[in-house]
Amino acid sequence: MEHTYYFDGDKKKISWTIENSETRSDQFRIHIEDYYEKISAEQSKYVALHVGIFWSIGRFIIKNGDTVNVMTDLKSMFEHLSENKTHDDPFVNSRTGFIKQLIDQRRLSIRYKMIEPSDNKATLLLL
Repeated sequence: MEHTYYFDGDKKKISWTIENSETRSDQFRIHIEDYYEKISAEQSKYVALHVGIFWSIGRFIIKNGDTVNVMTDLKSMFEHLSENKTHDDPFVNSRTGFIKQLIDQRRLSIRYKMIEPSDNKATLLLL
């Protein structure tokens, strides 16, 4: 199955929206105490990507071998993930490792797509 995955984050919360031809799920979470107002918006987006994909697998929305269109509104994140560029932030590299592990374990086909911030459906969940 093919899914479209939107995600966002700020210093206090993370959010994600996952859609496919059958369903749409919107979720948000308040950061854990270790992250709450302690990580950057970019770092928060990596947390949202990791947690949301993990949640979607756990809820049987994303299944082994599925295709996920990952919609990002942050150019640095798009370049880092789609072009396998290294990042100078150890926190981001750690999250990226977890994300890649999920992708490999579940044999997911990932397509990173750059979108405008105004097109990010998960942003409204942060308000």
